[in-house]
Amino acid sequence: MPHVRWTTFRAAPGRRDDLVALLTRPGPGLGTIGCLAYEVGKRDDEPDTVLVCETWTSAIAHRESLALDAVRAAIKEAAPLLADVPHAEAFDAAGSPLRA
Repeated sequence: MPHVRWTTFRAAPGRRDDLVALLTRPGPGLGTIGCLAYEVGKRDDEPDTVLVCETWTSAIAHRESLALDAVRAAIKEAAPLLADVPHAEAFDAAGSPLRA
């Protein structure tokens, strides 16, 4: 079953659109190491909040993505755009009515 991560980022005031632009920039290699989906969202009622939902083939694939040079560079680039440490939750999917 897939591994799913849900992360809430709080951008520094006025930097949400910069963070969204960074998080939605095409990243080489993610699909080839097991990223099945990477969705970025905004909340109208929380102007500094950015949400990311990732689906991976496994927790190991996600961990391995953190070693990619492009991912490490993006994390470093994102740091000054953040107001605090992102909050992440993860789980291994138990099933879905969309998959047989």
